[in-house]
Amino acid sequence: MTAMVCNVHERALPVAAAEVGRLLDRMGAADDPLWPAPAWVPVRFDRPLAVGADGGHGPVRYHVTGYEPGRRVELTFHPRTGLIGTHTLEVEERGPHACVLRHRLTARPVGRMRLLWPALVGVCHDTVIEHLLDNAERVVTGAVAHPVRYPWRARLAVGLESARVRAVPVPAAATLLHDSLRRPELADAFALRVPPGTTTDPQDWADAVFRNPPRVVVALLRLRNRLVGPLGIERGDASAFDTITRNDREVLLGTDAGHLDFRAGVLVQADPDGTTVTVATLAATRSRAGRGYLAVVRLVHPLVVRAMLRHAGRATVAPWRSTGRARTPA
Repeated sequence: MTAMVCNVHERALPVAAAEVGRLLDRMGAADDPLWPAPAWVPVRFDRPLAVGADGGHGPVRYHVTGYEPGRRVELTFHPRTGLIGTHTLEVEERGPHACVLRHRLTARPVGRMRLLWPALVGVCHDTVIEHLLDNAERVVTGAVAHPVRYPWRARLAVGLESARVRAVPVPAAATLLHDSLRRPELADAFALRVPPGTTTDPQDWADAVFRNPPRVVVALLRLRNRLVGPLGIERGDASAFDTITRNDREVLLGTDAGHLDFRAGVLVQADPDGTTVTVATLAATRSRAGRGYLAVVRLVHPLVVRAMLRHAGRATVAPWRSTGRARTPA
């Protein structure tokens, strides 16, 4: 039989237990001050926090089997999660102005979790909980004495979760883009879904995608500039990604060149469970050289945009340590 996992993390805090208890009572809410978002998919329940509430975070599913407001939340894993047991957050009073916030996991891994826990899940669990305790310390004191540093396996897990890019139709909501070019010969779009807590400013995302591309894309752009000169095509520079116009949820970028007109729209659509960032591209040729150029670009363009959007997602979401401004209690 697989050995039980008994895992305990705790943090002494220089405030009354009731103050920390109020933070605990907001578990699963949109304004949950403890959960380390946006790095990790947030906790969500099918109803307000109470015994019987069902939910979890990402693939880790559980339901509330014990709740003492301001004191304790017990969560029992669904068997399909691969853990048979519970994890509990509790506040222990240590005096009028001192308490301990503790997380305790007692469970038996089953199925593939017997391999996943020691290989990856255990490291991610430890990182999540230490980040959660850092958030509690930051809320009640304004600072964290020793922020948790994310080990490479935790950074890898966050990066994979935050960088799932998929091809989508050009969104109808991208009105600035649709109005920018008539009869485009290239029209495509790619979307990235990130957890709540990331920026919803489309200019921030436009800068993350186009001003900080991955190294492989930088190398491809340099190669492109070396090859297009003899073909009578203008060499590109950073001005190709200048902002033309914007509104509250969309930024339009692009340039007009002798061979081709290019537009890119960055659309940001937020809801309580996360944010969808869509990069859509339109292009229309002006010459025979432009048509030949576009025929080649079609082959590599999806790979390049996917790489840029994936890189932006990882850079925006994946942390190296627990940092960020505290969410003050309501």
